[in-house]
Amino acid sequence: MKLLVGLGNPGPKYAGHRHNIGFMAVDRIAEAHGFGPWRARFQGLASEGHLGGEKVLLLKPQTFMNDSGRSVGEALRFLKLPLADLIVLHDEIDLAPAKLKVKTGGGHAGHNGLRSLHAHVGDGYHRVRLGVGHPGHKDAVPGYVLHDFAKADAGWLDDLLRGIEDGAPALASGDWATFQNKVALRLTPPRSSKPAPEAAPKPAPAPEAPREDSRSPMQKLADRFR
Repeated sequence: MKLLVGLGNPGPKYAGHRHNIGFMAVDRIAEAHGFGPWRARFQGLASEGHLGGEKVLLLKPQTFMNDSGRSVGEALRFLKLPLADLIVLHDEIDLAPAKLKVKTGGGHAGHNGLRSLHAHVGDGYHRVRLGVGHPGHKDAVPGYVLHDFAKADAGWLDDLLRGIEDGAPALASGDWATFQNKVALRLTPPRSSKPAPEAAPKPAPAPEAPREDSRSPMQKLADRFR
């Protein structure tokens, strides 16, 4: 069994925030792959289903971002899962919008959700880092991530989430390369290899009709001797 966790803050007030892209991702996986209804479990909302041949529990901690580790730790202990079976999807300001990277282990880089996870379960889990961009100055980060995505982000955000839907079975099986390729195909579809059709040749212009000679007989005779 695999535990896929999306990080975010609970409630409609936060639903569209950049910080909630992890929630958005697991919601789309659940919908696209026919998971069961969301139920209150492990101080969060959980939904069970299958991705490929892998049994999966999706989890959205409801303890707020800064205390996400409490919910995740409870789920891991109850399910008796090692950290190798935990995959966490979260926002990443150090990646450009629409960029995605998979990472195993390492530091939390100041992300409060990951900081809480490190404190409660350790750092040896897998992370799907979902790029949301950086506001430009560290002091602006809290207001930036706790704010809705801009309307201009709607296109790439939907493509990114569709790519995660497509690649979810590979993600659950630990095939990171296939997962990332599925996402990339949504964000940058391949160009057609078929040559462009040649333009139809333009029809030749119709020949002009001969003009009628309106000269008088005397003008014609005079023109012959010029």
